Amino acid sequence: MTNPWAWYTDREVFEREQERIFARAWQYVGHAGQVANVGDFFTANAGRVPVVVTRADDGLHALLNVCRHRGSLVAEGSGNRRTLQCPYHAWTYALDGTLRAAPRSDFDLAECPLASLRLETWGPFLFVNPDGEAEPLLETLAEIPSLIDPDAYVFHHRTQWSVPANWKIVCENFLECYHCAVAHPSFSALVDVSPDAYRLELGRLHSTQIGPARDGETRSQFHFVWPNTGINVFPGEANLSIGPMVAASPERTDRFLDYFIGPDVGEEWIAELLELDDTVGREDAALVERVQAGVSAGLLERGMLLHDAEKLVAHFQQLVRDAIS
Repeated sequence: MTNPWAWYTDREVFEREQERIFARAWQYVGHAGQVANVGDFFTANAGRVPVVVTRADDGLHALLNVCRHRGSLVAEGSGNRRTLQCPYHAWTYALDGTLRAAPRSDFDLAECPLASLRLETWGPFLFVNPDGEAEPLLETLAEIPSLIDPDAYVFHHRTQWSVPANWKIVCENFLECYHCAVAHPSFSALVDVSPDAYRLELGRLHSTQIGPARDGETRSQFHFVWPNTGINVFPGEANLSIGPMVAASPERTDRFLDYFIGPDVGEEWIAELLELDDTVGREDAALVERVQAGVSAGLLERGMLLHDAEKLVAHFQQLVRDAIS
């Protein structure tokens, strides 16, 4: 049986997830190219935790993007600055988080730096964890780095959108290809999604789907890193996309994908890949919106999972239960 469907709409469950899942786990927030030069910064979210990533003179920092004065967000968007200044009362911070100025202050500025967050990297990929005692990122990634060379790609572009569905529904849709033959005809024409060919592999805090291309030359890889990071590698030329499924509200998920392409891949092939990925993305958005409408009806308590085809979904739901129960 699935987890209770009320968990996909309930505000109390959503708040518990923020506290017990997103405040304690590694989440992808961006890539090193966004902070390549001293002074560069960008903002992101780890769950509902606002983050600003900076490159100061002494290297990269992930800071809680909350002013120590009255709690305003300090930074917005991205750019290059020597300091970060809160727009509310002009408290000004260095890029390492040190408070440099506070108008009419009557206290030691050293006592009020921006709070630091854990930041670790895998190749160009930046992950943040609000939990200072969390295990290293590579322990969460497990064998994924042995399957992907993150330095084989260059950043191409980012896409951003929102889905009117609970973050768990979006993750669960990512975690099975049982629906692919029905809902993704263009993807299924490229990748063999039959049960005998499409492999599902489980780790402690990650899972992997491997699908051979129908031309027999390459294969696809789709990795999920608990709690909400998806990594996609389509068949063909060197390509990778990575991004989080951010729980914005009980019934909305904010998404972005950073696309990385091999340096020698032609623009025509890239255009074909992006057209396919856009088609699959729009199909998935329609699917999860329908699921959200169904589980929100409130007359059925829960659904069912298939033992083999949906074992990655079952694993994910067990991790959710362990975290919030």
